[in-house]
Amino acid sequence: MCTTREKFKSFYYQDDVFPEIKVNIGTTALLIVDMQNEFILRDYGEAQQFKEAGVWERWIPFHDRLDEIVIPNNVKLLQHFRNYNMTVTYGRIASLRDDGADRSAVQKSDGWNGINLHVDSFAAQMIDELEPQKNEIVVNKTTDSVTTGTNYLQLLRNMGVETVIVTGIVTDQCVVSTVRGLADDGFQVICVEDCCAAGSMALHNAELTIMNGVYCSVLNTKEVLDLINP
Repeated sequence: MCTTREKFKSFYYQDDVFPEIKVNIGTTALLIVDMQNEFILRDYGEAQQFKEAGVWERWIPFHDRLDEIVIPNNVKLLQHFRNYNMTVTYGRIASLRDDGADRSAVQKSDGWNGINLHVDSFAAQMIDELEPQKNEIVVNKTTDSVTTGTNYLQLLRNMGVETVIVTGIVTDQCVVSTVRGLADDGFQVICVEDCCAAGSMALHNAELTIMNGVYCSVLNTKEVLDLINP
């Protein structure tokens, strides 16, 4: 049976055997990236803008994947972490000033990536299904990566975290930036394929193939649940 890691094996690893993944639930954190109202809801935020611009049709597969696959699987993982009192964290795009002056250059750019979500706005909040609970850490970022310009890495070290399981959107932007940042800083990273989405499946699959084996191990939800089952 082909594992998810085998499915996303890149050119560089064709002849290699992936090593066994070992995790300790006491030193493992879940990180949910940018699963926010602005990007997820079909009648609000970006979706509404796409409809007004007449480009909604090409975004429907992305939202279908979110509703049918990504959100339910994130809920499964989140519930498992909560059931076993494991560390849960979130990264979200959120500016501290109304005018967004504190945003990085990439989020002040023209086009799709130009984003200004004030920290207190409805748009910036995580969707209801993944709403943070008490003692779950939410890191606000004005960059793509959760690790850049935030204290997230220091928080992980303070809590003794060694492995980070990453989910969220979009695979080829904020997710990959975060995965690479974590990997470069020495954390073991697992990216959950069916808990992520990109604008197209081609972008999603390409980015996972690039990351797999060097920056992270790409697994699916079932494989992760089996791996961290106490």
